[in-house]
Amino acid sequence: MTVLDDTLLGDARALTALDTGGVLRATATAGAQVRSTAQGAIEAGVGDLEGSRPRALVLVRRPGSSGSAAALLAALLGPACPVPVVVADIVPLWVGPLDVVVAHTADGEDTDLADFVARAVARGAEVVLSAPAEGPVASAGAGRVRLVDPRIPVPPGVDLPRALAVGLVVTAVLGLLGSPLDPSLDALADVLDAEAERNQPGHEPFMNPAKSLALRLAEHTPLIWGTDALGAAVAAHAASALATHAGVVAHASDVGNAATAGGLLRLLDTGAERDIFHDPFDDPPGVEAPPVRLVLVGTGEDDPGHVLLRRTGRDRAPADVVHPVDEVARGVRHAALLRAGLLASRFDAAAVYLGLATRTIAPA
Repeated sequence: MTVLDDTLLGDARALTALDTGGVLRATATAGAQVRSTAQGAIEAGVGDLEGSRPRALVLVRRPGSSGSAAALLAALLGPACPVPVVVADIVPLWVGPLDVVVAHTADGEDTDLADFVARAVARGAEVVLSAPAEGPVASAGAGRVRLVDPRIPVPPGVDLPRALAVGLVVTAVLGLLGSPLDPSLDALADVLDAEAERNQPGHEPFMNPAKSLALRLAEHTPLIWGTDALGAAVAAHAASALATHAGVVAHASDVGNAATAGGLLRLLDTGAERDIFHDPFDDPPGVEAPPVRLVLVGTGEDDPGHVLLRRTGRDRAPADVVHPVDEVARGVRHAALLRAGLLASRFDAAAVYLGLATRTIAPA
């Protein structure tokens, strides 16, 4: 298990020196990624889809952030969506002229995706592609897809805002949400800018929610449970971010499924913590797994603790609750989406802080 040097989290200069790959700086560009991607999507002609009603919306999942973006979009649209939403690892063989296909990749050399794009185009589907302008992927759809190329370069693993923004613009233009969504996505970008301001390296942990979250997760096995559909999608992204940037293994689920994981529930019930006198530098390493820490993630209006009690019949206190109603107030239009975007960005930053403070993130 890697050991946290918590003094680093209070030293902005040391963090900056360690961040030779610019990963932490890139997390602060989430709002700019959303704005530039929304603008790029409109310039690519995504607005031409306005007024059409596809037979299906197909979200193609590829390695990297596209899986998280697809899960967030599918959860956002939910069962009330007027068209079927299909999340798939390949373009289905039944795709045709009545369907809209959305795909995102940071890897312009993804030959499998290039084949999928070519198949969708050949079958007459409308394809919106978020990918680098150079490489086999873009070439496969040259002149026949709506290509949104990245305008803000970021390291691998921090491009979720771009992937999500492309899907949200398509969703907005097609009018698939019950309440209209502005395709410019300014409201989401503003929320992400405010979150980046809170999470800047110069802020101490008590003022920086990402640093605070990193400290709570450090040297634990996080159980990240969503109390609503979007919250569960954020939880899955959080587990991916922790693995990518901090080498932390986390369990992500929605609270309903988590309530069936008997082994994890017994660990929670024991409340076992590491010996407070344990010195990770001088004491010999043990074989026990890091103690679990429960994190409840909510994007809806209800308090996550109340939802957990209602859905499982148990109060799992003490649990960390991340439910940013102070940042996105109850009753705000598209509040669940804004909270989901904010929390995904917070977990990204927390994972990077944890990766830097444990020196898991390798120097560029």
